[in-house]
Amino acid sequence: MADQTHVLFVEDDDVIREATQLALERDGFAVTAMPDGLSGLEAFRADRPDIALLDVMVPGLDGVSLCRRIRDESTVPVIMLSARADSIDVVLGLEAGADDYVTKPFDGAVLVARIRAVLRRFGHAGAAHGAEDPAQVNGGPLTFGDVEIDTEGMEVRRAGQPVALTPTEMRLLLEFSTAPGTVLSRDKLLERVWDYGWGGDTRVVDVHVQRLRQKIGQDRIETVRGFGYKLKA
Repeated sequence: MADQTHVLFVEDDDVIREATQLALERDGFAVTAMPDGLSGLEAFRADRPDIALLDVMVPGLDGVSLCRRIRDESTVPVIMLSARADSIDVVLGLEAGADDYVTKPFDGAVLVARIRAVLRRFGHAGAAHGAEDPAQVNGGPLTFGDVEIDTEGMEVRRAGQPVALTPTEMRLLLEFSTAPGTVLSRDKLLERVWDYGWGGDTRVVDVHVQRLRQKIGQDRIETVRGFGYKLKA
């Protein structure tokens, strides 16, 4: 298991849990599968997995609450699994700190692709897009108002105080910092931050922008209606 990516998978449906575990193991992942949120939390604390897949509707401790508990303790990537694409649970999961979500029923290959995409960007919060790697382009500290970004140490301060960002939030901020004052569309952010090679749900972007605003200042990232977002220089 030490040489494999360790996945914590929390799902109460026996058939889905067993089939998905087998599919992930065939793709080379080590999987700890749990049927409810409380056992999932115990497994997370005992094993410290590389990524967590959490079904929204699990007994004991629901997936959204479990995500919050995990986020209180760790920045490990979290993908929520939801039975409905338009469910409010999707937004609640993202607001709780999830990095992405997948709608059930899902294709195994799509799930694996999403897992690998999340893991790639978690390998380094400022992972490169060729020459557009934010850390490489700017090469040092950046300042926007009272927000200072250390692109080498991957640290952020606001008014001199450290700001705790998840890797996804950091990558989103770095993406904005490469072009302050320039509007970035939701689709572009999905492509560059979430590594989507296909269309995705822009709610992922909207919720993460809101979370980032709460940490660096509500007025630091401006909404340009009908187009996207931009970082105020």
